[in-house]
Amino acid sequence: MESPRLLERTRELDVLASAAEAALDGRGSVLLVHGEAGIGKSSLVQALRSDPPDGCRVLVGSCDALATPRTLGPLRDLTPFVGQRLASALRAGDREEVFDALLDELAGAPGTVLVIEDVHWADEATLDALTFLARRVASLPVLVVLTYRDDEIDHDHPLARLLGGLQANVRHLAVPRLSHEAVGAIAAGRGLDPQEVFELTRGNPYFVGELVASADAAHVPRSVVDAVTGRLHRLPAEARAQVEQLAVIPSMVASVEVARLVPGGAASLGAAEERGLLTVRPDGVAFRHELTRRAIVDAMPAARRIELNARVLEVLLDLGADPARIVSHAIEAGDGEAVAAWAPRAARDAAVNGAHRQAAVHYRAALDHAGPKDPVERADLMQAYAIELYTLGADQEAVAVQAEVLRARRQAGDATALGASLRWASRFHWLAGQRPQAEDTAREASACLAESDDRALFALALSNEAQLAMLAHDLARTLELAPRAVAIARETGDRRALSHALNNLGTARLLLNDEAGIAELTEAAEVAASANLMDDAARAHVNLVWSLLDQYRLDLAERHLDAALEFSERAEVMGLWTYQKVERARLHLARGEWDEALAAASFGREALPHAHCVALTVIGTVQVRRGDPQGDETLRQAREVATRLGELQRTGPVAAAMAEAALLRGAPSEALALAGPAHEEAIRLGAVNQRAELAVLLRRAGAADEVPDDVGHPAAVQARGDWRRAADLWHESGAPYQEAEALAESPDDDDLIEALAILDRLGAVPRARQVRAELRSRGVRSIPRGPSAPTRRNPEGLTDRQVGVLELLADGLTNAEIADRLVLSVRTVDSHVAAILMKLDVPTRQDAVRVAREHGMFPV
Repeated sequence: MESPRLLERTRELDVLASAAEAALDGRGSVLLVHGEAGIGKSSLVQALRSDPPDGCRVLVGSCDALATPRTLGPLRDLTPFVGQRLASALRAGDREEVFDALLDELAGAPGTVLVIEDVHWADEATLDALTFLARRVASLPVLVVLTYRDDEIDHDHPLARLLGGLQANVRHLAVPRLSHEAVGAIAAGRGLDPQEVFELTRGNPYFVGELVASADAAHVPRSVVDAVTGRLHRLPAEARAQVEQLAVIPSMVASVEVARLVPGGAASLGAAEERGLLTVRPDGVAFRHELTRRAIVDAMPAARRIELNARVLEVLLDLGADPARIVSHAIEAGDGEAVAAWAPRAARDAAVNGAHRQAAVHYRAALDHAGPKDPVERADLMQAYAIELYTLGADQEAVAVQAEVLRARRQAGDATALGASLRWASRFHWLAGQRPQAEDTAREASACLAESDDRALFALALSNEAQLAMLAHDLARTLELAPRAVAIARETGDRRALSHALNNLGTARLLLNDEAGIAELTEAAEVAASANLMDDAARAHVNLVWSLLDQYRLDLAERHLDAALEFSERAEVMGLWTYQKVERARLHLARGEWDEALAAASFGREALPHAHCVALTVIGTVQVRRGDPQGDETLRQAREVATRLGELQRTGPVAAAMAEAALLRGAPSEALALAGPAHEEAIRLGAVNQRAELAVLLRRAGAADEVPDDVGHPAAVQARGDWRRAADLWHESGAPYQEAEALAESPDDDDLIEALAILDRLGAVPRARQVRAELRSRGVRSIPRGPSAPTRRNPEGLTDRQVGVLELLADGLTNAEIADRLVLSVRTVDSHVAAILMKLDVPTRQDAVRVAREHGMFPV
């Protein structure tokens, strides 16, 4: 009789085989195999593993159902089957070397199917490695197969980020349940009632197999747990005890562990194997399915589980196993001493590999299980835990833990340790939007460290103060503190302090439109990267791009942004990568590429407060310029976040966007009330670029500002009344909406008609309506009517550029090939593709092409 797990699976097997053959031809891709537990995902993988295309190797790693997953667990499973470089990197846990070696390993083989099973249980470092690989898969002879339970993935699940970022070279393979007919055929072969079996299993292949294997014509178990435990209890007592011992291990049990845990080793497990409970292989033993293992564990009394986990813990300690596995079984065995001893080691291993979520869990476990008795050691452990929380964006929790750290440091009386922790506390408060507390702890940190022998740490404290001043646009204070920090850092040779201080110094100079800032920010990034300080390097990139966007040097900003995004993706600095995505949203907004701006800003909707504020501001600005009534509410939310953060770089743009919305509603007094306070703050702080942009809005609302003549920003020129020169500068910058705004100030009707053409092309309905009204009031008769409704060829309102990109997608071109064809950057093409998917409401490029063909959008 055909196995129920492969019955009705011809289509799925064909998809797997064809994708593997494409990898052999150098056309790499990602295949997402998903469905409920027991649906047969592993059976499909095993079928491919047993009969791969000629010349194709299959590597399989599995994620385990540990409470805290092993760091790089499924990749470390591959160690015996890959080259020396990757094996060594995985054993050493060097994150960057693992990424490089993984690429080399896959690029150097003629064709590979890399399967990661149960990726819903993956650790953060594994997800980062898979994200890194997925973004490069098109150029590799590899098929990456990820299996997961889709009913366990919600918006907040760690896997959701990886899945959400996959847009190109990816295909979904949803594994369906068996049909009523298939279940009936299987049940009838055993003399069972087909309807009863189908009602109990609903076509789940695993459930069908378990029930049919455990049933007879007179009795069908009422659940899978009954079926599994029934089979277990029909084993001899000794064999049953062996199966229960192995069941508390949520992974394949290596042969060396089986030999220690099972009298007689794997050879004594024949009865359990014959009953279909276990699979015995030369390298170890595994349960036929995780549901089988789980059913056996759930049926055990708690005392029995504790006893069995204690035996496993003893063996793992003796073998020097993975710290994460030791901690998992120590927790299950209730061995607090072992947890306290091993959880910090597991945490450090996870943190080094970028698995910060797992690191935080391990640190918390160590603290919860007493941890070090020495108060200084415990404070060190809490400090490490707080840093992981900060890295994860758990700002409020990080602040709370750090308060405990500070109390312990003050009691210990070590000024240097206290100063270091105060500096961290300042960062945590700033992330949480608690600026006054951030400034207080920053000042105290510098005071504590002023006489410390650790001069590099003092430089970091000064630089932290400089950073807070720069973020508040207190540039005079920044230029006082940052050079001192740079000098001390150069003297000590400390690269972290040097990069951090150069970052703040360079940003301050650029905010004053001083070109020297570019070189200092570039050096900051290079110094940080040379020391493997990826967060610091990415922050330098962020600040450089932000400042160039403020100056409307859009082409230069894009060149740096492309490199910055590539760096952050490569280093998997995802918090700053998200921030760079909202910087790309700002770039698209400035260029009038509003769909692309919305697509890029969507990455920041769920980000930390600072990126979230920028994203909401971009989205709200696009909405009000298009006449979307939702715009006012979006900007209200942005103002809420900006007010809490309390920095002009957040409050200023929000005030400008809200003032613009008021002007588009014909409410100039409201615009004055919104823009006026921000404008005064910009003058007080010397924020010349923001002052200029706000001054333009004040001018439209009937007020005036004497913007200094030495400020050459296009908005400053416009605010001084030179609309013609301003329009030319906006045009040169590539900012069409602002160009139209400048032209709309002209007394010449032809200039207003030119402005109207730009606004119509952008879809800026409210402003175009106002310009038409002005033309009518001047008595102009031949006023363009504006754009017509979308044509049949483009029913979804794609731009001409997007239609062109879509046609090239239909030709099978990659984003890089499209960029070459259209003379664009790859990042710009990425944005166009994201906007196309959003407009067509489809998940993949292939679906976009299908929808386009269905709507007749391509020329015949």
